[in-house]
Amino acid sequence: MNNDHDILKFQPEIEKIAREYGLDFFDIIYEVVDYDTISKLAAYGGFPIRYPHWRFGMEYDELSKGYRYGLQKIYEMVINTDPCYAYLMRSNDVVDQKLVMAHVCAHSDFFKNNFWFAHTNRKMIDDMANHATKIKNYMDTYGEDEVENFIDTVTSLENLIDIHSHHIKRESTKPEKEEHRIQVEKLKSKGYMDSYINPKDFLDDRKKYLEKKRKEKKKFPVEPVKDILYFLMQNAPLPEWQIDIMGILRDEMYYYAPQGQTKIMNEGWASYWHSKMMTEKIATDEEIVDYSVHNSGTIALHQGRLNPYRLGLFLFLDIEDRWNKGKFGKEYDECDDLVKKKAWDKKLGLGRAKIFEVRQMYNDLTFIDAFLTKEFCQTNKIFQYEYNKDWNWYQISSQEFQEIKNTLLFQLTNMGQPIIELDDANWDNKNELLLRHKYNGVVLDKDYAFDTLKNLFKLWTRPVNILTEYSSGEKMLRFDGVNTEEI
Repeated sequence: MNNDHDILKFQPEIEKIAREYGLDFFDIIYEVVDYDTISKLAAYGGFPIRYPHWRFGMEYDELSKGYRYGLQKIYEMVINTDPCYAYLMRSNDVVDQKLVMAHVCAHSDFFKNNFWFAHTNRKMIDDMANHATKIKNYMDTYGEDEVENFIDTVTSLENLIDIHSHHIKRESTKPEKEEHRIQVEKLKSKGYMDSYINPKDFLDDRKKYLEKKRKEKKKFPVEPVKDILYFLMQNAPLPEWQIDIMGILRDEMYYYAPQGQTKIMNEGWASYWHSKMMTEKIATDEEIVDYSVHNSGTIALHQGRLNPYRLGLFLFLDIEDRWNKGKFGKEYDECDDLVKKKAWDKKLGLGRAKIFEVRQMYNDLTFIDAFLTKEFCQTNKIFQYEYNKDWNWYQISSQEFQEIKNTLLFQLTNMGQPIIELDDANWDNKNELLLRHKYNGVVLDKDYAFDTLKNLFKLWTRPVNILTEYSSGEKMLRFDGVNTEEI
C-alpha cells in the first residue's frame, strides 16, 4: 500500500469505533512517511524540528542501521500534543496500519485523560520549533562548540529535576530577604553617660558582626531542594544566554517526564484497546492471522527483562476481570479457601469502569503497587532474574512475590534514577554545594557520581560534594575543580 490516501481512508472508521468503546482523544493528524524520515523523527523524540545537537544524529544512525540490518522496526510513533500528531510508515502492511491507528487512538486518550499528563504543554510542537530557533541564534552568537558543550553539561544532569513539582507546591529556592534587622543590646547606663558606655562606632561594629554571624548560621536553602537545575538557574553565576538555554532544556525534560512515569500503563492501555478493536471490529477474516502474529511479537515474554507492553496489557486485563467478578475487597482478601477464590464470581460487571478510572488516576509506580498480586505473578510467570556470568544467561533468582514486587517498585521509583537532593548551597560557609543521596539499598556508581559533580562544578564554579552510603558507612564524594576525592 503506497498511496497515502489509501492508508488514511481507514482513519474515520477506526476513530468512530474507538469512540464507541468510550475512548476520548484529541484530534489526530497522521503523517505517512518512509523509514528514513521516521528514523529522523524518532531521533528527535517525535518532533519534526529540534535544536541541533550531536546526540540526535547518533540516535538516528543507530535507528537507521537497526532497520537496515533487520534488528528493529518502528511500527508507531505518537506525540502528546493537541491536536495529536502521529506517524505511519508507508511500507507497512495494511493490517499494521490499522493496528497502529487503533493503538494511537488509545495513546491519545491516555495523554488527554491521565492525571500525570494534565500539566504538560499540549502545544509543545510549536515550542520545540521556537527552542530550536533560539539555540541556533545562540550558536551563531557564541559559537557552535560553546553552546553544544553547555547543552552536553545540562543534559547530563537531566535526572536532577523534581518530577512531582507540578503536583506539589515547593518553597522558593532564592535567598530570602532579611525582614528583621538585628538589634544590638546596649549596656545599661544613665542617659548622660550613654554615648560613653555605648559608643556609636562600637554598636555599629557589633551589629555588623552579629549580622555576619546570622548569615553564616542560616542554612540556604532552608529545606532540601529536588529540582537542582531550577536552583542553579536562579542562583548559579551564569550569563543570561546560558540561563535561557537551561530553561529550554528543563522545559523539555519536564515535558517528557510523564512518559517515563507511565510507560507500562500507557503501552498497556494502547495494547489493550488495539487488541479489542482489531479482534472485534477492525481486522477482516483474511487479516486476523497476520495481526495475531505481529501482535504476539509485541507482547512476547522476554526472560530477564521487562516488556512494558505485556505487563501493562495483562495487568489491565486482570483488573477488568477482578472487578467484573468482585475479586477485591475485605471479603475476598480474607478468604483462605483457594478453590472458592478461584471460582469467585459475583458478576458485578464493574471491570470496564474500573480500568477507565485506573487510566485516569495512576502512574506506573502506583499502578504496580495497587494492582500487582501474587496470583497475577504466578499466572504470568513474573519472576526475579539475575545474570549468571558463568553460563552467560539470565536465571530465576526468586519466585517470592514480595521480592518481585519490591524490585519492580524500586525500578519505577524516580524512574529508576537515584534520588538526589541539594542540602546546602553554602556548605561549610564556603559557597560549596552539598548534595545528599537518599540511600535505598543501592550504592551510587562512583564514576557516574564524579562525572556528575564535575558537570555541576561547571555551572556552580565552586566545589561540589555529595553524601552517600557504602558498605563501609557514609562517604562524601567531592570535586574541587581539579581533583576528585572520597572522604
